[in-house]
Order: sequence, then structure tokens, then C-alpha cells
Amino acid sequence: MNDASIVEAILFASDAPLAAGDIVRADEALDEDRVEAALTALRDEYDRSGRAFELRQVADGYQLITRPEFAPYLERFDTVPRTSRLSGPALEALAIVAYRQPISRVEVEYIRGVNSTGVIRTLLDRGLIEAVGRGEGVGRPVLYGTTGRFMEHFGFASLDDLPRPEELPVVLRDGAPLAGEADAEG
Repeated sequence: MNDASIVEAILFASDAPLAAGDIVRADEALDEDRVEAALTALRDEYDRSGRAFELRQVADGYQLITRPEFAPYLERFDTVPRTSRLSGPALEALAIVAYRQPISRVEVEYIRGVNSTGVIRTLLDRGLIEAVGRGEGVGRPVLYGTTGRFMEHFGFASLDDLPRPEELPVVLRDGAPLAGEADAEG
């Protein structure tokens, strides 16, 4: 068996993204360079052959996923798990957290203009955001940021993959700097 076949089998069997270091554990003959080369070969082969799936880097690993254009066909089968959708308010709050992290619930509420306790709880329960620290203000509020599950769910390898600020609604562009802007300016 070749490296690409071994890597492909491992990724096919996994329901979560795997880092090259995780894949190495499958065979003592593998090392991270060989795994990375196999991943590149698989990605190129899938893209060239027009297969129904692709190899995507998400969060801190790699995952085989069905190409989006095949979703209508899969939705017709009851055996395909359906992911529950986030409500509009939850997506709005999640976007605010993603671009403004670390951010407190009160800051999310200020930007949205409504109480956000419920949507923050939903996002926490789904593992899309997590507490990342405490603020310096009165009462030292909990600060929230996105998780690896957020990155995996939306197919981002890093926060740099988020849409550019100019592509977003005004509510997210105005005011405090977006995640990463403070670092770039400072």
C-alpha cells in the first residue's frame, strides 16, 4: 500500500478533521513530511478527477467532505444526518464574536441592540464559542471567542479565511476593531 492510500483510508474513516501528526500514528513508517506529500497528492487527484468529495483543511487538520454541489442529492436520503441550523440571531451573534473576539456578552448585546443571553448559551452549547478569558471592566466579564468546532463547521483553516470586513454588513464594520486588526495596527 502507498502513503496516499493509507492517508485516504484514515481520513475516510474519521468523522473529525485529523492533523498530519494524528495520521502519522497509523503507521510507524510514516512521518509528517510523507503525510503532507500524500495529502497534497490526494487533493490534486480529487480536484483533477472531479470526484464528489474533496480534501479540505479545516481548523487544525484535514477532512474529506462532500462537495457542496452534491448537497441536493444527499438531502433526499433519510440516512444522511441533517445538521440543525442556527437561527438568524445566533448567526448574527456568532459573526460578531468571530470578528470582534475576545468579546463580552454585554458588548455583543450592545452591537445587536437586544439581549443575547440565549443565543450566547446556544453557541456555547453547540461548541461554536467558548470562554477565553475575563475582561478588565466592572465585574470582570467573561470574554468569548470562537472554537476549533466553529472553524470545522464553517470550513475555515484560520480566522484569516473569514470574509473581508468590507464584505460584511455595516453593523460589524463600524466601531471596535475586528479580530486581527488590533495586531496589524499595533
